[in-house]
Amino acid sequence: MDEIKTAEPTEEELAEQARIRREKLQKLISEGNNPFAKVNYDTTSNSQDVKNNFEQLEGKEVSLAGRLMSRRIMGKASFSHISDRDGLIQIYVRRDDVGEENYASFKKDYDLGDVIGIKGWVFKTQTGEISVHCTHIEMLTKCLRPLPEKQHGLTNADIRYRQRDLDLIVNPEVRQAFVTRSLIFREIRSFLDNRGFLEVDTPVLTTLEIGAAARPFKTKHNALDIDMYLRIETELYLKRLIVGGLERVYEVGRIFRNEGMDAFHNPEFTTVELYQAYCDYFSLMDLVEEMYKTIAKNVCGTTDITYQGIPLHLGEPWVRMTMKEAVKKYCGADYDEWATDADARECAKKLGAEVKEGESATKGHVLIALFDEFCEDKLIQPTFIYDYPVENSPLAKRKEDDPAFTQRFEYFICAHEFGNAFSELNDPIDQKQRFVKQVEEKRAQEPGCNAQVDEDFITALEYGLPPTGGLGFGVDRLVMLLTDSPTIRDVLLFPTMKPKK
Repeated sequence: MDEIKTAEPTEEELAEQARIRREKLQKLISEGNNPFAKVNYDTTSNSQDVKNNFEQLEGKEVSLAGRLMSRRIMGKASFSHISDRDGLIQIYVRRDDVGEENYASFKKDYDLGDVIGIKGWVFKTQTGEISVHCTHIEMLTKCLRPLPEKQHGLTNADIRYRQRDLDLIVNPEVRQAFVTRSLIFREIRSFLDNRGFLEVDTPVLTTLEIGAAARPFKTKHNALDIDMYLRIETELYLKRLIVGGLERVYEVGRIFRNEGMDAFHNPEFTTVELYQAYCDYFSLMDLVEEMYKTIAKNVCGTTDITYQGIPLHLGEPWVRMTMKEAVKKYCGADYDEWATDADARECAKKLGAEVKEGESATKGHVLIALFDEFCEDKLIQPTFIYDYPVENSPLAKRKEDDPAFTQRFEYFICAHEFGNAFSELNDPIDQKQRFVKQVEEKRAQEPGCNAQVDEDFITALEYGLPPTGGLGFGVDRLVMLLTDSPTIRDVLLFPTMKPKK
């Protein structure tokens, strides 16, 4: 019987176990049974198939493959469990059925973690567990490192993120989280495809650093002898496709930003950006609300979910407030009472809010600072905040009746921003002026940066961008929400990690 230990093994014990496994491998090879020589194994079922279809399969032969996860040796017979993509299933291995030589090898040469193939007939034990009575067993791959002890598991976060393969082997709930991630991607695509959107791909490498606040990763193209940048967004290329007449496009894209890391940020992450011609930001609010309800219902079975102990109601009408309304509600400051920029700065000072622009801060800058300071952490249930100041919305269309503000919204859940949308700015003259200002500000803040205006995008706008609504949202944060994961690293298969020395 495989031993059950009461303490975690030491590094010396693990090294000794690994040495013994290599000796077993050499023995198998010398006997002509090299487990790494196998090229395929035909299976007829998996663990869940057998369990779901027991009445039809009882007494019939099946073939399965998986990783040996437990073993209970009882003389001439053994009970074990193998794990495949859908879970665990028990197997019953008896000497008289698989042969004396094979059974002896199963007892001596097999270890937990080995990948094996089995054939046998389906039955139910006296305790009611659906199992497979083996008539054939063979090793398909030898596991040369011992798995973590079952009672201790793999809980060290650093090891889990660095060795995701091992994490997936021993933690079924982790595997399920990434199955759910895949389902969420499928539902996003299905939702958008059914509404006439076309999925497209745009360049990951770009030839210029734009003036946006996000900092890019820089690389070098040797053949062209030019600097290139990993994209920080997919927006400018996608809007060119709207100019070209595609009208409804989206991209599930990997984004790269050379910035800090925390529970909600990783240097590379996945977004969905979509653009729809002849649509404004209010139409996109409706789309977001319907999309989140649909995905939650199809993935979780309900629109009432819990995130980190907080009940959330995605199926109820989402709250909608302008940024001015939110600031007035949560800190009492009334934008409409500020006659000048100085009045706004004085209000911020009295409230103890820090405005990074200092004495050059406008009313819009102050409103943004007050929102960040006093409002965002109050937005627990799904909430749209709309009508953002032009100061932080260089790509959004101005409001005709109040040009200090733009037709932009962000939506928040559990005090975190989950997405951003505009009625897109399609005036090329206004757009270039904003780009120039954005580049000037970035160069002032980061001396030595190579920020430039994207003149090719301005040229595209000059051919005529129809009235268009655009939306971008982080898929990783959506996965966090629907899998109740506290950190983005839990929903990225291979999060960015600092190499070990």
